[in-house]
Amino acid sequence: MSLSSALNTSISALKAQSAAISSVSENIANTSTTAYKNSQVTFSSLIAGNTTSSGYSSGGVVYSVSQNISTQGQIETTSSNTNIAINGNGFFVVSDEVDNLSSAYVYSRNGDFSTDADGYLVNTEGYYLMGLRTDADGNVLATNSNDISSLEAIDVNSITGTAQATSEVTMDANLPADANVGDIFNTSVEIYDSLGVSHTIDQTWTKTAANTWTLDMSDPYTTSSASPTGTLSPSTIAIVFNGDGSLASYSPDPPTISITGYTTGSDNSSITFDIGTIGGTDGLTQYSSNSTNPGIEISLVENDGVRYGQLSSIEIDDTGLVTAVFDNGLRQAVYQVPIATFQSSEGLTHISGTIYDENENAGNYSLHLSGEGGAGAIVSSALESSTADTSDEFNKMITAQQAYSSAAQVVSTVRDMFDTLITAVR
Repeated sequence: MSLSSALNTSISALKAQSAAISSVSENIANTSTTAYKNSQVTFSSLIAGNTTSSGYSSGGVVYSVSQNISTQGQIETTSSNTNIAINGNGFFVVSDEVDNLSSAYVYSRNGDFSTDADGYLVNTEGYYLMGLRTDADGNVLATNSNDISSLEAIDVNSITGTAQATSEVTMDANLPADANVGDIFNTSVEIYDSLGVSHTIDQTWTKTAANTWTLDMSDPYTTSSASPTGTLSPSTIAIVFNGDGSLASYSPDPPTISITGYTTGSDNSSITFDIGTIGGTDGLTQYSSNSTNPGIEISLVENDGVRYGQLSSIEIDDTGLVTAVFDNGLRQAVYQVPIATFQSSEGLTHISGTIYDENENAGNYSLHLSGEGGAGAIVSSALESSTADTSDEFNKMITAQQAYSSAAQVVSTVRDMFDTLITAVR
């Protein structure tokens, strides 16, 4: 009966347009949600209308809801060192539990990560960021970096404080050319052992002949005790200058010392003294002091060692390298954030929010470093914006509202026609 088919068709239209309104509502609500992908409703004819000798049978409409998962959102800069975005294809590997098996890992582009109370990097949806452990130079430790089971939740609290032993001392100084042979001058230099303990080495400069000096160094000691805290060797460096005040030679070459037997329990040290280039004036020089009391004029004395320091912050750079920054100035790589890609990201299963899971429609995953293997590039201190656009959504809403009202009017008209028919029968 044509009236019945008209009613069924109108009801299917009401359901479809209701879904369209729901999609619009969700998109508008998430215009500010990080990495949200807007949803859309597509319509198709249920049954083609046909005409027979007994009358016309109208079809209906069916709908499906999908997300534009692969659509790129705008990248916006933030002030957080742990915010990251992906410009291009790919997803962050995340987990809702720290100790989940790799089979329970899911995927997201929501890079709004921060450190939680337990020291893990967690995004605004409560999912933990998974990464590959690295050595201090940023080299991935896993034998197979494409194996998702090599990932682990990035734990900031596992990063302890650190120190750096002195391996080089740089000196820029002028030794007085107008000093007499046999004159002695005293200076000192600070070094650090591998435990971050500061030690002092006394230096005695003696002019032994024209253009010739010796530098004698004492065993190291700490400020709290004058007793030696290690054994230094060799203790003497011979230095010769050219007639123009530039450095002619030094012995040993290179001028390197070793310190053994630290009383602090530190590892032994090997320290090279950078005192300038042979034939140059970029380190030690010998010129007149222009003073009635000649002395050593020190321009620079620095060493590359640092005291013990505690973790002060975490940074993620554009390569996805997670770096621990310590309050003593040291920086140490600790994790590498990979990017997961799929053969067809549109085939991923939408779990909730910005979280997706793999399935056979998406194909197998691959893990890549930022910008490699077709993966997108990580952008540090940035977030991906929602792809929902309010102006587009309002246009969709107006269209859906008009279609819904029209379908409701058809229902009302069919009701009146049924009433008319019933009245005629009576």
